[in-house]
Amino acid sequence: MKDAFFWYLDGMYEKVRVIEEKVIGKSRADVVAVLPDRIIGFELKSDSDSYQRLKTQIKDYDKYFDYNYLVVGKTHRKQAQNHVPEHWGVICVSDNLGGSGIEVETIKEAAPNPKLKMRWQLSLLWRSEMANIQRLNGLYKYTGKKKLHIINYLIEKVEPDLLKKQLCDELFERDYNIQAEQ
Repeated sequence: MKDAFFWYLDGMYEKVRVIEEKVIGKSRADVVAVLPDRIIGFELKSDSDSYQRLKTQIKDYDKYFDYNYLVVGKTHRKQAQNHVPEHWGVICVSDNLGGSGIEVETIKEAAPNPKLKMRWQLSLLWRSEMANIQRLNGLYKYTGKKKLHIINYLIEKVEPDLLKKQLCDELFERDYNIQAEQ
């Protein structure tokens, strides 16, 4: 299911960076798609999964992502929309009955997330990435301050659309080898 979904994402967007298993609050986002102007969260529920943790996952996804989708297997197709808020989208990944592989179908498009807070999105950044945004905007580079202080500073000083673009740029260009070396 996951591999077929990754192929779908790759074909869906011209420029996308996929991040797997990203910790967000008390949950772990299965798939995060970073686009040039937005971040999309995808919670995957295979045919054998239950909805037991979904309420908590929804609360966490709604803090961090511009759009959210529940991606389900065929057995969850009919009931999936009943388990997510109105602004969430639903995608079904299933075996094609004709035997020609996997089919990925958008059941419902996601709407913009009304609960999103920029401060939560900015918390996804590393300190070095926040420093890059400060530098790009000619802002004072705070050292020794808590991450929340820098986040609030960026929100106060940078126009929201520009900040979103810069946030997405930083996540898109993130080099995980740097973190491994540190």
